[in-house]
Amino acid sequence: MANDINRLIDMLYEQIEDAKSPALKPNMSIVDRDGMLDLLDELRAQLPVEVKRAQELLAAREKFVEEAKRDVERMMRQAELDAKTKVSDSEVLYAAKEKARQIVAQAEERSRKLYQVANEYAEDALARTEEAVQAALDEVKQSRVHFRTASAAKMQEQRDKLDGKNDTVGREEED
Repeated sequence: MANDINRLIDMLYEQIEDAKSPALKPNMSIVDRDGMLDLLDELRAQLPVEVKRAQELLAAREKFVEEAKRDVERMMRQAELDAKTKVSDSEVLYAAKEKARQIVAQAEERSRKLYQVANEYAEDALARTEEAVQAALDEVKQSRVHFRTASAAKMQEQRDKLDGKNDTVGREEED
């Protein structure tokens, strides 16, 4: 996954670095717009995979919690029915309620643990995604700095050439 993202960023970097400058605008570059957009679309498609995994885990957690609640309610109803059909002795009733309370407590504890695990996973996935996006942004910024530096050097080189020609022309006119 990270290699795919890095590969796409490298491809973007290469296309920008290899871009040609128009004759009258040396500080600008011409790039293959469709190619760049295709690479950006691929990059966009790669990044949400981790976010999607986190969302799927959260959805699974919610489904589990709902199923656990339904199971608990079903068990509570069953326990109540069982208690009503048995002798109405207070010990039997107390035992059934205690068992139901324990089941509810266990389901709630399992729900809390799953919620915690899902949140930790989602946080981790989002942090990794954020790091990947930040790394991509940093590379784009570095590319811009390199591009500007190279462009400024080319501009200075052109000026120096023009200044050198003007000096030669000026000397010839003086002779």
